[in-house]
Amino acid sequence: MRVLALNGSPRKKGNTDYLLTALLAEFDGRGAVTQKFDLARMHVMPCKEYMVCEKKGVCPIHDDVETLLYPALRNADIVLLGSPVFFYNITAQAKALVDRTQLFWARVYRLGLTDPKKHFRRGLAVSVGATRGRKLFSGVELTARYFHDAISAIHEKGLYYQGIENRGDMAAHPGHAADIQATVGRLMAPLAHRPGVLFLDRGHAGAARIAAAFLEYTAGDQIEVLSAGIAPAETSHPMVETIMAEEKIDMLFRMTRSLDGALAEIRPAAAVLMGDISPPPELDDISIIRWNDLPSVSEDPDSWRGLRDDLKRRVADLLPRIKGSDPISGE
Repeated sequence: MRVLALNGSPRKKGNTDYLLTALLAEFDGRGAVTQKFDLARMHVMPCKEYMVCEKKGVCPIHDDVETLLYPALRNADIVLLGSPVFFYNITAQAKALVDRTQLFWARVYRLGLTDPKKHFRRGLAVSVGATRGRKLFSGVELTARYFHDAISAIHEKGLYYQGIENRGDMAAHPGHAADIQATVGRLMAPLAHRPGVLFLDRGHAGAARIAAAFLEYTAGDQIEVLSAGIAPAETSHPMVETIMAEEKIDMLFRMTRSLDGALAEIRPAAAVLMGDISPPPELDDISIIRWNDLPSVSEDPDSWRGLRDDLKRRVADLLPRIKGSDPISGE
């Protein structure tokens, strides 16, 4: 399980940072893989309303959002957006990122694509404010709700604290430790105890990525899905995004990954070896499934469509074996 925290506070080691760090420590203690970005110390350009995302589904701005934050958002199963209240809403640093996720909104609502994690990704807002007004967090909650919709996350009830202003106030707040434990338990419960499945090919540029996307789209709420390459390429083959878009599945910002990187996240129950590769020693204690006879591909788009359709069928056949009592091994 992958948890991403986005700290929108410009204050170093402030109350928002304390709260997010404590949440991640609880997630980490329960076996999740965690990551935190401090947005105030990153190169995050504001949206300039070029409207390219509405027409082409890409953003022409090149900064840390493109290289770090977009891929991290796509990889995450749980997203935490943290910010103190500034004028009854989130900070400028956090809002700049939220505005840039119009890219994801456009890919869903303009291009008709679906993030494979859409059905199970969770989103939570975390906020603190100095005053005690009844509507102190109304703006934060509304912004977070639509941010979560843009990134294809299920909106969860936020974690909000009033009367928090000076450094150390959050740490001294009574009951916050119990709140953190309850919140983490609530967010992890729907995704806990999923068996893991790894799709492994040579370059992680095509087949493994396609199969993983199909399985995650179909049953990611029940199975934790990973894909990797023995010697991963720098980028995916350009045909992968095209042919999966024909299936209405969005592959943008699903980055290539090494086997070591995948195994650092979870220890899968089974690995699907795709093509003519030998089982690496890292998988000695894992059930192996071999898909040796995959259709070959060329620069002809139809050859990639043939591979896609073959993998879609194989994943459908594999699913009941993973979920049921049949042995997870063999051809």
